[in-house]
Order: sequence, then C-alpha cells, then structure tokens
Amino acid sequence: MDTFSIRLKVYMLRSVMANQIQAKSGALIDKGFMTDKSLMKFHETNKYKMYCYNNLWPLEKDKCYKKGKIYTLTIRTIDPNLAKYFSEICPNLYTDELKGLSADIRILPKHWIQTLYTTSPVIIKDAEKGYWRTHKSLPEFEDRLKTNLIKKWNAFQHDKIDEDFQLYTSLEFLNEGPIALEYKNIKLLGDKIRLQIADNKRAQEISYMALGTGICEMNSRGWGFVNYRWM
Repeated sequence: MDTFSIRLKVYMLRSVMANQIQAKSGALIDKGFMTDKSLMKFHETNKYKMYCYNNLWPLEKDKCYKKGKIYTLTIRTIDPNLAKYFSEICPNLYTDELKGLSADIRILPKHWIQTLYTTSPVIIKDAEKGYWRTHKSLPEFEDRLKTNLIKKWNAFQHDKIDEDFQLYTSLEFLNEGPIALEYKNIKLLGDKIRLQIADNKRAQEISYMALGTGICEMNSRGWGFVNYRWM
C-alpha cells in the first residue's frame, strides 16, 4: 500500500470564509466525478472513499480566503486510480469559488511514525444523539476510532486482520471545547487530537494508511486529515 499526496494549486474566484472552505474544496473535487460513469458510481456509493483533504494553505489569520489569491489544497489517497484523477483531472476543474491550476503528486515515504495529529477535526457522526461526548465514554470514542481504521484497512486490502493490537500509547485532545463545523446547513461538533503511535508493525501500517484515508468519519468532506512526525 502506498499513500499518494497531491498538492493542487487553486485560484480563488470569490472570497470564502474559513468555516465554508472545506465544503467549497469538496465541491471542486466532486465536480470531476460527474464527468465519468465509473467515478460517478464511486461517488454515489455508500462506502469508504479512501481519500481525504486538508484546509487550503496558507491559512488566513482573518479566516477569509481572498479572491484573486492562489492557495494549495493537499489531497491524499491510498487508491492509485484516485491519485491519477486528483492529479490529472482536478487541475482542469472550476466552480463558482475555486479554479484548479496545477498539481504535483508524490508517494509519502514509509518511515517509523512517532505521532499523528489532526489538522482538521475528527468527526463521529450520530444523527440522533449528536456530539459524542454527550452520550459516549472516552473508551467508546477510542474503540470507534480504532475500529474505523481497521474497517478501512480490511475494505481496501480485502482482508480481516487480528484486531488485538495496540494502535497508540497516548491520545491527547488539542481543543478545550468542541469545534463547530458546517455541513449541509447544520453544525457538527468535532475535536482535534494527537496520537503517539505504538511501536509495532501493525500500528505503523495502519497509521501510514491513515495519512491517506484520514481518521474517523467524513474524511471525503475534509475532516480527520492527519499529519505526522517521524520517529
């Protein structure tokens, strides 16, 4: 398994506030799916999408991405076909707010990972109960986080691995209170976290995969994107 990282240069056709930029970036990515029947089917199927994307860079201190400026959208995936799509098709796409310009692609190296930390909040969805802290314990949150990654691994590798392994040695929440995110005219609450990854082969394999899939849920909407520090 390889994790592909695509750095897509985008031009702002309109100014967009930071709390809306993930949705606007997602709309640009989604637009190309509609041009191909197989990609359209993939987009509309309820399954793990195996890609994630970060906030536009550089970040704006006033939380407004400016019309006329060029930013970088980092997209990652473990799917070679998607990597090709993101690098070849996305530079030719545009929406009312964003226009693709150019893209470069590379494979992230496989080194021993010490730390994973999210740059966008992790989301655990529950349509009826809402934010996880109102109805789940910390161990339940941790179980869902690990189970989600194992399910992604099994789905992509067509495997069923032994789940009895230590994924990380510590988990730290980086926000004092929940972070509100806008999605389809509602607000979801999430958290930024940091994980100290365990020193075993399976934890390292899963963590490397997470760089391309994201952590927890709604990764194809821009949440749960993780960066890393090598050992």
